[in-house]
Amino acid sequence: MTTGGLRATCSNMSKIPSKSEILDWIEQNPTLTAKRDIAKAFGIKGAARIDLKRVLKELEAEGHLEKRKRSYQDPDRLPPVSVLLVTGPDSDGDLFAKPMEWHGEGAEPIVLLIPRESDPALGEGDRILARLTLVKGEDHHYEARLIRRIGSNPKKVLGIFRKAAEGGHIVPIDKGADREWRVGADQTHGAKDGELVEAEQAGPKGRMGSPRARIVERLGDPSAPRAVSLIAIHQHGIPDEFPDEVVAQADAAKPQGLKGREDLRDMPLVTIDPSDARDHDDACYAHADEDPKNEGGHVVWVAIADVAAYVTPGSALDIEARKRGNSTYFPDRVVPMLPDRLSGDLCSLHEGVPRACIAVRMVLDSKGNKIGHTFHRGLMRSPASLHYEEVQDAIDGNPNDRTGPLLEPVLKPLYAAYGALKQARAERQPLELDLPERRIELGDDGKVKSVNFRERLDAHKLIEEFMVLANVAAAETLLKKKTPLLFRIHEEPSPEKLESLRETAQAAGLTLAKGQVLMTSHLNRLLDQAAGTDDAELINLSTLRSLTQAYYGPAHIGHFGLALRSYAHFTSPIRRYADLIVHRALITAHGWGKDGLTPEEIEGLEQTGAHISDTERRSMVAERDTTDRYLAAFLSERVGNEFTGRISGIARFGAFVKLDETGADGLVPMRSLGREYFHHDAEAQTLMGSDTGMMIGIGQRVTVRLAEAVPVTGGIALELLEIEDQKVKQGGGARRSPAGRNPRGKAVKAKRKKDKIKRKVTRTRR
Repeated sequence: MTTGGLRATCSNMSKIPSKSEILDWIEQNPTLTAKRDIAKAFGIKGAARIDLKRVLKELEAEGHLEKRKRSYQDPDRLPPVSVLLVTGPDSDGDLFAKPMEWHGEGAEPIVLLIPRESDPALGEGDRILARLTLVKGEDHHYEARLIRRIGSNPKKVLGIFRKAAEGGHIVPIDKGADREWRVGADQTHGAKDGELVEAEQAGPKGRMGSPRARIVERLGDPSAPRAVSLIAIHQHGIPDEFPDEVVAQADAAKPQGLKGREDLRDMPLVTIDPSDARDHDDACYAHADEDPKNEGGHVVWVAIADVAAYVTPGSALDIEARKRGNSTYFPDRVVPMLPDRLSGDLCSLHEGVPRACIAVRMVLDSKGNKIGHTFHRGLMRSPASLHYEEVQDAIDGNPNDRTGPLLEPVLKPLYAAYGALKQARAERQPLELDLPERRIELGDDGKVKSVNFRERLDAHKLIEEFMVLANVAAAETLLKKKTPLLFRIHEEPSPEKLESLRETAQAAGLTLAKGQVLMTSHLNRLLDQAAGTDDAELINLSTLRSLTQAYYGPAHIGHFGLALRSYAHFTSPIRRYADLIVHRALITAHGWGKDGLTPEEIEGLEQTGAHISDTERRSMVAERDTTDRYLAAFLSERVGNEFTGRISGIARFGAFVKLDETGADGLVPMRSLGREYFHHDAEAQTLMGSDTGMMIGIGQRVTVRLAEAVPVTGGIALELLEIEDQKVKQGGGARRSPAGRNPRGKAVKAKRKKDKIKRKVTRTRR
């Protein structure tokens, strides 16, 4: 029965419900467990509430319920996502498991595994992360669906399968691989000759010295979409296998208790993440400040998973995490910095389960300025794991069963605090680039199903602002306590890049202030001038290209883009090693334990910062290459179609175009522009035809035909059909003049200068 249906049924009741009816209600409605919720559900009013209170106290005394502030919860209930130990099949072949964490006083619940056809084979002793559903009237208490198997760590290989009379062999794609892997006839998983496969070691080396392998996944054509991210992982040398010692250490980890921690379990710290998030490393809560001296102010709590409690300096886990530097995200998989036992379980703030955290309590005035903060090492229990869309829907007047009970006590105060933070942000003037983010959605077959641009909701911005605020608090605390740390550093643009941006702005009829200390407000003024015009995307892209790349280091330089003097990364220690360093620094600064920053780490901060800055760039390139290949695969079925876009780059060999529909970048080669010679002006970022005088420059609107899309390389070739609504004459290869010189150089230069001035004047008068 639905929540609404049960409430409607119960609303007609005049008598106090039985204990079993109350327990049934709480099981079916875990987010509606306050006394007033129970009273409302059963239609209890007035003096009858006294009798309800008596029954609830009896249930509490009998151990059926435990009181958490103003709500009641079943202490003998497993969280919806749990780690289970497979205990083996029964006589009927059904597979059962038991929880690895059990906080109840009664007997451990029995869990039945419900396998899907695509699930790997599981056996006794396997540890799994599973999603649980409570069941009634069965011999078991829960049914579980596999999320992923954890703890197993066989050596893996990616390569091309070569079929033979008895099985076959795998030729690894790694350049450094010096031997092939043998595959038995019963271990091929139906793989065909020439297919890209992923395999795991299936036994010791054979007589010929070749390891034996079992194919676990067929990826088909090496150029097919499913293979793209795996190829990128190997191509860029991203470590994707954890050493046995690391996995063993993660498996041996136990949940943290209350010792040495503040009890924050009654605080409704909710996680808000994408709907497909695998882990939850941050949670937040806000309420109005009750201090009469801070009228209209807010108190914001941000709690972050206490990864430092599990990953200690110098341990195998620590060495591997530093080596990886960060997690790497692809459309179809994640290469995590930490093993699943930590990243997907003990360090993930799942709802309904106690988790170790480091939290910061921040006090804001009515205008969103932070006027104080304190850090706490605690134990929390999130009441709900929410996603952005459902939170935004609730605020917009469409709550669901999960967000409805949280709307008034949790969500609205969060948005009230965010409203104040927006005022402070407007005053601070961080850089406000408007560059939509692409989202590639894959189908079950691994092919690109759609390419969309992510919608930017207030729910996204709220979490971003809270995280920025917490990061600032961490940097300020460590500076005040004179504890070394790794800052997130973003320097201002170089004079050369700034001048290039200024010229681009001038060509578009816009202005960028000159001769003064550059501030983000100056760049925002330029972006505001361009907003709503045909040049908006050009100016945003050009501004982005003018910026330096952020990096990690121990020097206190500041963050130009965010307009912040002190900034460090604190909020994502599951996926960034820099954040783990900051957590350890906070532990040392507060004297919370022996798992803080060591003298050896302090001495090597500069080298660590340089290393993890490199791993971050490596991940960015691998992610970008993968996106390019997926887009090329998506477009390969549409060769010959026409698309609209903008010129996004100019080179000697042609012009780059960013397509409107997908955001993919393609090249219009010089040879497709006709037989005339095109002069390349690197300074003005233009190509100009010597015969026709046709000018091709960044930001121009174009229509193109897709000539080629190569998934293996990610390359996309285009033919130029129209530029600024003018047809382009098609012809043969471009004609080059002797020695690469323009035969009509003087005339071209004069016309180019004239057209540039004319373009500027025209756009200024628009």
